[in-house]
Amino acid sequence: MSIRIAVESVGFVYPDGTRALEGVDLRIEPGERIAIVGQNGSGKSTLVRQLNGLLRPTEGRVLVDGTDAASLHVAQLAAKVGLAFQNPDRQIFAGRVRAEVAFGPRNLGRRGAELDRAVDEALDAVGLSDTGEVNPYDLGFSRRKLLAIASVLAMETPVVLLDEPTTGQDARGAARVRSIIERLSTEGRTVITVSHDMRFVAETARRVVVMRAGRIVLDGTPDDVFSEPNWPALASTYLEPTLAARVGARMGLAGTATEAGLVRALAAREGAGDA
Repeated sequence: MSIRIAVESVGFVYPDGTRALEGVDLRIEPGERIAIVGQNGSGKSTLVRQLNGLLRPTEGRVLVDGTDAASLHVAQLAAKVGLAFQNPDRQIFAGRVRAEVAFGPRNLGRRGAELDRAVDEALDAVGLSDTGEVNPYDLGFSRRKLLAIASVLAMETPVVLLDEPTTGQDARGAARVRSIIERLSTEGRTVITVSHDMRFVAETARRVVVMRAGRIVLDGTPDDVFSEPNWPALASTYLEPTLAARVGARMGLAGTATEAGLVRALAAREGAGDA
């Protein structure tokens, strides 16, 4: 399940002449948990679609497990890199939930008990076990979003791409997505998330890549990326640091991208004071 991804000097221009990526270099090691962030139009979704072959670089190349993705069919890449779209309605097509989730793993050659297990586990992970015979479009948007994620989970790919997975989710749904990412990470799979939710990003990612105008402008841990010296770069792409990072900066504390980090920093300061 060890898949390395290397994006080398990748540029991409849409047919209408819009340049979405410009000289992007990015290396992703097996098992990394990465978030890609930036304003609308910064190139986030265009970049992740390079990784599974839905889009092909205009310049440069993408290596998946050492092989140029341009030499692989989309079906071959689908066995390595699974993508849950930002809009689930661009992904869902089957008349029943169970058939939707089974489509991907069946195309990868799974049959019988193995296929049933993959589908059952994926539906259970997203909380849709009781909807197997339901038409997907009888589900609300947030549950269709979870269905799209289940369709990718069932394929059991080494790399999982989640494009805005918390869109339309309430607190319970967002917590479910966080638990899915945690489980995938525990299994050693690479998880790449595109998100506008900086709190979610800080709490789930171990590495944050910030994009602006088709380029990478920041790349580091959440504590680093959301630290005060990087606020101007975040502002340039219409992002704000997390509330915990802002509070920590006002108090002169480091490593406070998350609320848990802020609590730890405060406890460490108090402990040092007591000493």
